[in-house]
Amino acid sequence: MTKENKREFIIKWYSIFFHASYFIRRGLYRSIYRLAPLLKGKVLDFGCGSKPYKHLFKNATSYTGLDIEISGHSHENEQIDVYYDGRHIPFEDNSFDHVFSTEVFEHVFNIDEILPEINRVLKSGGYLLITCPFACPEHEKPYDYARYTSFGIKHLLEKHGFSVKEQIKTGNFFEANAQLRMYYINYFLPKKPRFVYIIFFQLFLLPVILCTRLISKIMPKIFKRTDLYHSNVLLAEKK
Repeated sequence: MTKENKREFIIKWYSIFFHASYFIRRGLYRSIYRLAPLLKGKVLDFGCGSKPYKHLFKNATSYTGLDIEISGHSHENEQIDVYYDGRHIPFEDNSFDHVFSTEVFEHVFNIDEILPEINRVLKSGGYLLITCPFACPEHEKPYDYARYTSFGIKHLLEKHGFSVKEQIKTGNFFEANAQLRMYYINYFLPKKPRFVYIIFFQLFLLPVILCTRLISKIMPKIFKRTDLYHSNVLLAEKK
């Protein structure tokens, strides 16, 4: 994984100084970090890209990356082991103990075809760990097709033979609003040279992050509405 990918996906304390998707990535990283150790044995990363979270799956005996060849971004410097045609996953039935997929389902137009395929290659009792965005701008255009509510994604998984064991909404209404404001401001900041971008980030975005974290920490729970949030994280079991 490149340094750029590490900066994008691996959230550390110093990420507040340069990461325009700080709240979204922070919530995802913390959730995946906690749930990844449950996935042991042979793991399939569906829509793997650069495999940014591979290092969190310490109990996996093998880690296979699957992705589609034509997408909204370049596959240069990515770690794809196998490509698929967007419809059929090229593995035998019951090939994997668990499947992991992060920020992919919004790019799958034919989700009712793909979930049965994931179910097919997953062993009985195996876990499917997925994340998908809720409050997020369009990205990887034009291959951005959907946003799922917590009810919608749970319904789809249960419809295709999965039982949801845990469901997490990352962030809250207040943080989601702050993140959207950050995206808007970041759109107008000069991106190159990087040191100029970092300077503008400290002036315009760092104060938003610090104030949001402080207020969110002391805000009474009754005001932390979760009907607007960053992402859905679900751990589901093949029935």
